[in-house]
Amino acid sequence: MSQSEIIFQTENMIKEKLSNDFSGHDWFHVNRVRNLALELGSTEGGDLFIIELGALLHDIADWKFNDGSEQVGIELAGNWLDKFNLDKDVINEILQIIKDISYKGAGVQTPMKTINGNIVQDADRLDALGAIGIARTFAYGGFAGQSMYDPAIKVNLHKNFDEYKSLKSTSINHFYEKLFLLPDRLNTNMAKSMAKEKIKFMENFVENFISDWGN
Repeated sequence: MSQSEIIFQTENMIKEKLSNDFSGHDWFHVNRVRNLALELGSTEGGDLFIIELGALLHDIADWKFNDGSEQVGIELAGNWLDKFNLDKDVINEILQIIKDISYKGAGVQTPMKTINGNIVQDADRLDALGAIGIARTFAYGGFAGQSMYDPAIKVNLHKNFDEYKSLKSTSINHFYEKLFLLPDRLNTNMAKSMAKEKIKFMENFVENFISDWGN
């Protein structure tokens, strides 16, 4: 089977799987990440086939949508990729990208192992920034039953993944607990450059939000 046909089938599978997502991790997010990853890959290098498949499948293993499990999605992705008789090294690299891509707390480093992984991770993190990032933050907060803001709930720079998964937070706290930290955790020069205006936009938004909120 050709690479283009594998991409086509994977795209359709992900579209169907995410058709009822209202958390900000929908098909449109995945497609933006795919397009950003291909743009980064065209400049920074890497294997565009691995990059595109990794981007399309990157959220299938997200613990937030698998009852907290990091393993269920990896198995789903592995079973999907096995259908195409791809080289085992290609499958393993894509699965490693999916496994390592997610942010796991301020105190947890999540380095990728390949340039392809660096690019997919950067693309995913860029889509968490700017105007789209703000909208996705509040979409996910509503989906997860979090309040927009509660001054009584303090920002927590989580020391480990278990804290990040389990401690109560708010949408505004999420900016401090994750989003404002992302520019320093980008891998490629192109992504770092793209993030500059996006993070300024977000900082201005949060400053205005808290000012308008009052005491």
